[in-house]
Amino acid sequence: MTPTTLIVDYGGVLTSPLSATVDPWLAAEGLDRGAFRALMREWFASDAAPNVGHDLETGSIAPAAFEREFARRLRRTDGSMPDAEGLLGRMFTDFGMDPRMVAVLHTARTHGLRTALLSNSWGFDYDRADWDRLFDAVVISGEVGMRKPDPGIYRHTAGVLGVDPAECVFVDDLAVNVRGAAAVGMIGIRHTDVETTVEQMQVLFGLAFRPVAGQRATPDGPDGGG
Repeated sequence: MTPTTLIVDYGGVLTSPLSATVDPWLAAEGLDRGAFRALMREWFASDAAPNVGHDLETGSIAPAAFEREFARRLRRTDGSMPDAEGLLGRMFTDFGMDPRMVAVLHTARTHGLRTALLSNSWGFDYDRADWDRLFDAVVISGEVGMRKPDPGIYRHTAGVLGVDPAECVFVDDLAVNVRGAAAVGMIGIRHTDVETTVEQMQVLFGLAFRPVAGQRATPDGPDGGG
């Protein structure tokens, strides 16, 4: 079956690489990079027990409450705790859409493909400009009470689009989320850079997408929604 639908993640796929946002934030806050990485593994590894990070993504905890716990678990290199208020806003200050992936989505729509955004929310305000022209559906984890890689959120997205999961190609920068999509019958692409993703899409859809060029995107941080 040739796929008919393209579903993409937000943070690290539709945006600039997460490392390009997180690394300057860590430096500006004076945070211990190793401690931050360890906390992300604890909260978001594939075998992680339910935790406050999951609660944030499903919308069952307010961002301000998450910020307090997040700040409590982080440490500056001098041993002090960062300011909790506005922590997430500062973390995602430099988040921005990648125009190359925006062009890919416009091309997908031109080819008649259905498109959707599927993102794990981190409590920030998405830049939704032009989304009505980019997507047939938008699914944000905190708005539906489910998160990737839970099977239900992939099935929900396919249902909103009115397609079978087997018709969908799902693109995410995190392997655990790609495996979650594959488990419900979607075709998964692990996004590492725009060029490689486009090459795989052209093979899967049998369509020519607009040529793109740019730097490699290797995310280090959470799925910001991812």
